[in-house]
Amino acid sequence: MHSSNNPKDWSWKFWPALPLYPYGRRRTLCKEIVKDTIWTFDQLHGIIYTIVPIRMTIVKLKTGGLLVYAPIAPTTECVRLVNELVAKHGEVKYIILPTSSGLEHKVFVGPFARRFPQAQVFVAPHQWSFPLNLPLHWLGFPQKRTQVLPENKSLAPFIDEFDYEVLDINLGRGAFTEVALLHKRSHTLLVTDSVLSVPEDPPEIIQLDPYPLLFHARDNALEMIEDSEANRRKGWQRISLFAIYFRPSALEINKLGQMFSDAFKAPQRSLKAYFGLFPFRWQDNWKQSFDALRGEGRPFVAPILQILILPQAPRQVLNWADKVAKWDFHQIIPCHFDSLIKASPRQFRQAFTFLEKQPSVSEDLSAKANQPLLEKDFKFIRELEASLVRRGIATPVKEKV
Repeated sequence: MHSSNNPKDWSWKFWPALPLYPYGRRRTLCKEIVKDTIWTFDQLHGIIYTIVPIRMTIVKLKTGGLLVYAPIAPTTECVRLVNELVAKHGEVKYIILPTSSGLEHKVFVGPFARRFPQAQVFVAPHQWSFPLNLPLHWLGFPQKRTQVLPENKSLAPFIDEFDYEVLDINLGRGAFTEVALLHKRSHTLLVTDSVLSVPEDPPEIIQLDPYPLLFHARDNALEMIEDSEANRRKGWQRISLFAIYFRPSALEINKLGQMFSDAFKAPQRSLKAYFGLFPFRWQDNWKQSFDALRGEGRPFVAPILQILILPQAPRQVLNWADKVAKWDFHQIIPCHFDSLIKASPRQFRQAFTFLEKQPSVSEDLSAKANQPLLEKDFKFIRELEASLVRRGIATPVKEKV
């Protein structure tokens, strides 16, 4: 399955609905994960060249046909790649929206479902929209074939091949919902945002256009943007720190005067290079933060969820994680960062020990894989949380379990 080299096939005209990079040109990369059974489809999204993969997963049904988990933008290229699977394995039967809060996933479901008009659409419970809470069909979901994922699992038409558990946290102004889906036959767990893993090297989808990697590989505005494998890796590792911590401890922001002074001297001052503006300065120890973040590729919970969301209902989250950890899986496919995490149920459960007063340490994991994220890198998100609580936008977290 080959991606298209024709830029027209990458076009996504509805990008103003969620104006994130790469805007109206979204490339798609398809990879076979389990032979003739599971495929991932990666696109990109982000801001100011801080871009990460966003992923849809397609699973072949035993009885023929396909199940789609977390649709991405149905560009001409993306639909053609899906139709190659349809021609071989049968039509798209089910489309799952596994989140209620992830706008970057929700925005594509309606357009994707219209391209596959025979598919039934199942959505996570307690869908909401902001600033107005609109009905789903106003958001482009096909009214006659969209339904909430049944609470009684035996009513789900795909339950023979899959199991699912719904995490549904009431946040007051809306819900944080995540549907973990197990494909029993391949021992594969699909999740949206709950856990992720950061690869050492940049994902293939980002290497199709390495400019964002090279932009962030620089140490200051005066450096030339040079393409090399080392610079691509360096850029990716810094992007990962940005995307996960927003402002990691090793990052310093230049003063405004310095920033403009450097911009005037910068060797590249095009619009693509943001007119030479480069407000970041990385301390020498930034790699230490990345290594702790990577933790030998173990799954972990993103800091924004660790601080702002999941502590709102620690017992509920741990109950959900316990149920998922009872399943038999060998690998996890999340919707962001690494496309395949080789991990056991125990490693999945280990990712949620930050909610426990006395976190257990998994004895079958190495010291690095057991290592929590560095506390100093949480500083910005903790300050953000305190500010939101002060202003009444967020509620104080509940006590650990």
